[in-house]
Amino acid sequence: MMQPTAGAVLYAADATRLSAFYARVAGLEPHHAVDEYVQLRFANFELVILTTRQSRAAGGDAAHPPPRRADVAIKPVFYVPDLAVARTIAAELGGGVESAAAEWPFENSTVCDGFDPEGNVFQLRALR
Repeated sequence: MMQPTAGAVLYAADATRLSAFYARVAGLEPHHAVDEYVQLRFANFELVILTTRQSRAAGGDAAHPPPRRADVAIKPVFYVPDLAVARTIAAELGGGVESAAAEWPFENSTVCDGFDPEGNVFQLRALR
């Protein structure tokens, strides 16, 4: 696997659950894991999912999921082979991807927003 040249850090109440979500939905591969973080990689991109005491406290639970964090300054983008497949997988894992009616074209991709089980918003793109 290539050495990462770009990446992001995502704070999570449950790094294990969130890393499984991004591995399945976005095709990232687990690289390294310890108690407080999990590194996922794809090509030259690395996503570190970090658990802190504060992120655990803000995490919510299945009966009271955290609100969607739509008004943040950054939104990670992941390219996927098929938005419909990603939509199904995200729902199975406690997150979601907006419906096909919410998709829009951008350059050579079809784009749709989604959210993970902890309310973090991301964008998926499928090449056309």
